[in-house]
Amino acid sequence: MTRTLRARLTIWYVAFFSLLLLAFSVLLHHLVAQALERRLDESLTVEANTAAALLADEFQEMHGDPLVAASEVLADLRLRGSTVAFLDGSRVLGASAAMASARLTDIVRRATDGRQLVQQPDVHAAVVRQQLGGREFVTLALQPLDEIAADLALLRRVMMLTLPLAIAVAGIGGYWVTRRNLAPLASMAEQASRITGSNLETRLDAGNSAAEELSKLSSSFNELLARLAQSFENMRRFVGDASHELRTPISIIRGEADVALAQERGAAEYKQALALVLDESRRLSRLVDDLLNLARADAGRVKLRVEEFYWNDLLAECCRSAQAQARARGVALACLPHDDLAFRGDEELLRRMVMNLIDNAIRYTPEGGRVNVSLSARAADVAIGVADTGAGIAPEVVPHLFERFYRGDKARSRQDGGFGLGLAIVKWIAESHRGAVEVASTPGAGSTFTVTLPRP
Repeated sequence: MTRTLRARLTIWYVAFFSLLLLAFSVLLHHLVAQALERRLDESLTVEANTAAALLADEFQEMHGDPLVAASEVLADLRLRGSTVAFLDGSRVLGASAAMASARLTDIVRRATDGRQLVQQPDVHAAVVRQQLGGREFVTLALQPLDEIAADLALLRRVMMLTLPLAIAVAGIGGYWVTRRNLAPLASMAEQASRITGSNLETRLDAGNSAAEELSKLSSSFNELLARLAQSFENMRRFVGDASHELRTPISIIRGEADVALAQERGAAEYKQALALVLDESRRLSRLVDDLLNLARADAGRVKLRVEEFYWNDLLAECCRSAQAQARARGVALACLPHDDLAFRGDEELLRRMVMNLIDNAIRYTPEGGRVNVSLSARAADVAIGVADTGAGIAPEVVPHLFERFYRGDKARSRQDGGFGLGLAIVKWIAESHRGAVEVASTPGAGSTFTVTLPRP
């Protein structure tokens, strides 16, 4: 079986062209045959009418003698391959060529329905009836189809000779055209085969002579390569950042264990070492949970457990849960009052989203600052706002805030227990509810994170 696209296109092109030529040849043969027969019938009709008119004139001049009149007419006629005959009933008065009386009588009999033309497989005839001297005479002009058959046979021989030649030329031309037009595709395939994970910045070049479809394919493939390159870069950065974040608590745990086991120590020292190991284990567990949730979200395996709840109650509970953390840092946390606001969504995920925003605001607000949690309802959506009076965010940092493991102040974030995943999770939860999260910040004047969710 032919595997190459070039060969397949050529075969289909030749097959289609052959069928087209065959259909054209059959149609041409049919039209030529009809045209020749029609021209013959017209010629026979003219000859029969002419002979009948001459017979009428001679009949009057010969004082009603049909035999002499027929002989005179036949002597004066100049015929081109046809035969003219005159009949008086079933009696043949004369004919320009020898022909059996039975054959002439049969042709006349077939014209009894008033037809002037009689068409048989081997002969065509024109029949004219006229009354002369009170008697009916029949004038026949007939011609065999031998000449037409010979012309059609010549036409068929010409077709049989030219058709294979035309098909061969079409095959060669189709192969050449296909090869020429598919050359950019072969070049693109060769370029694509050289692209690996280490050179994803390479782009395909279809060339200036490529068809519009191939140029579009090249552009689409280049866009795919750009997305793959970005995905690979994100994956490499994600793996590197995750490895770094996992290595830090593991190193601390191993270091504390090594120190504690290096020599005999008192109960207080063992307790202190175990407390540090427990804290780092909790941080490690929280990091693993965040990574697992994001991985499930990327794989589309997280299904929302939609239920009805009240936003004002959820925000109040989140503020109460975060009060201890806020007091420990000397930050005033306030949940601005709002009337009952019903909503349908995954309450646990939305609770985590709000807690991440509050935790982020508290950690980046200095002692003596303030964090306000607000709720506003509009006709089409609900807006949850978390505003702080911290140092604000630099403009160049804002576009990267929701990237995984991104932290504007890495040392401070690690010291505060952050991994750079909180805002990424906030964005994922908001988008999973068909919403969005935005940030407005002024350096030195604080930041405001606003989550907008469409109302069901």
